[in-house]
Amino acid sequence: MILFPAIDLRGGRVVRLTLGDPNQQTTYSDDPAATARRWIDAGASWLHVINLDGALGDLPDLPGVLRDIAALGVPVQFGGGLRTLDDAARAIDAGAARVILGTPVVQQPEIAGQAVERFGAEAVAVALDARDGFVAAHGWQSASAWTPADLGLKVAAMGVRWALFTDLGRDGMLSGANVEATATLARETGLAVIASGGVASVQDVRLLAEARPPLAGAVIGKALYSGAVRLEEALKAANDMRK
Repeated sequence: MILFPAIDLRGGRVVRLTLGDPNQQTTYSDDPAATARRWIDAGASWLHVINLDGALGDLPDLPGVLRDIAALGVPVQFGGGLRTLDDAARAIDAGAARVILGTPVVQQPEIAGQAVERFGAEAVAVALDARDGFVAAHGWQSASAWTPADLGLKVAAMGVRWALFTDLGRDGMLSGANVEATATLARETGLAVIASGGVASVQDVRLLAEARPPLAGAVIGKALYSGAVRLEEALKAANDMRK
């Protein structure tokens, strides 16, 4: 199970939102590249970078820091504000190893298949960010009629392999990961599901690593920035579960 330290960007700063709410923001750093180096030095093999300006519709352009972070030599999973395939292409050109597509897939699921055809299955993930059982879009501010499983099955049939599942009711709350819902989504769709939202302790990492079917990864955000979890310990816990 891959652990993805989260680097959420807004206004050029590293921030965290609570419950996906832009009005509940905490700023942790003015230097995203230094933050990325911190997690790489601690052992991260991937980084999870989100352009909150783009996700919230404030600034559709890609953040310039993506190139700086990607240049550090660790693959970057990037999302936020990627409304078209050309947006995704620009992110890949800037160094993203994998792009996360959310709102456009909710609106037009066939875009997911087009993305796989254009960029390859390993370079595309679909965001199945859910609140109250339904996939949220437009920077998590509006609900769709899709359940995560229904949309997941739809895009899996188009060749999508990777999915990011965020339980928005737990995001930034340090209330524990929703292991059961995440594993159920992986079981029902056959997707390689990356868990996000709520990881509060190394024990949460162990529980995610023990999930069946196995989960592909887990994003850790606020727990790292608050000091509740040390990345070195989380990585060891995830690796121990594989032995």
